[in-house]
Amino acid sequence: MKRCGWVNQDPLYMNYHDDEWGVPVHDDRLLFEYLNLEGAQAGLSWYTILKKRENYRAAFDNFVPEKIITYDVKKIDELLHNEGIVRNKLKINAVVTNAKAYVNVVEEFGSFDEYIWSFVGGQPIQNHFKELKDVPATTDISDKLSKDLKKRGFKFVGSTICYAFMQACGMVNDHIMTCDCYQKTPPIPNMS
Repeated sequence: MKRCGWVNQDPLYMNYHDDEWGVPVHDDRLLFEYLNLEGAQAGLSWYTILKKRENYRAAFDNFVPEKIITYDVKKIDELLHNEGIVRNKLKINAVVTNAKAYVNVVEEFGSFDEYIWSFVGGQPIQNHFKELKDVPATTDISDKLSKDLKKRGFKFVGSTICYAFMQACGMVNDHIMTCDCYQKTPPIPNMS
């Protein structure tokens, strides 16, 4: 199978590329998870976070924002000692802060999906990159998304993180044209 050049030979990574990355996601909880995992990646490789994803799900109550907003100092301390996740206090606190901001967004827009996808008009952007070097790290849309998320109180949502999030959840299809997944972008079913 032909894949994008960033994929290594670990089956976990290949499956992520083949079955998840770039596939449109409209499930609120999963969008919240992706946004926070992309934030956790800051300064690290996605592969590092992907290997820890199940640990993150267990540590953060499957990224259910309504549970995360109840975290207290004791829970934060527990997370800071959890070897299965990146033990960065700012990143851990950001998940709690983001959960609170998420709840406000859902109250305003009806769903996180409605809010997030409004930045691309509700439809994935189909890019046509021939080589990995052509894929940008940020775009005008990721800049706007980042600015709006920050205005709403979200943390670890710089433009580069937002663009990686947009790629991961299928708001943009950045599989290179020679990749077998370039045309394969069915929506992921609702996982609530």
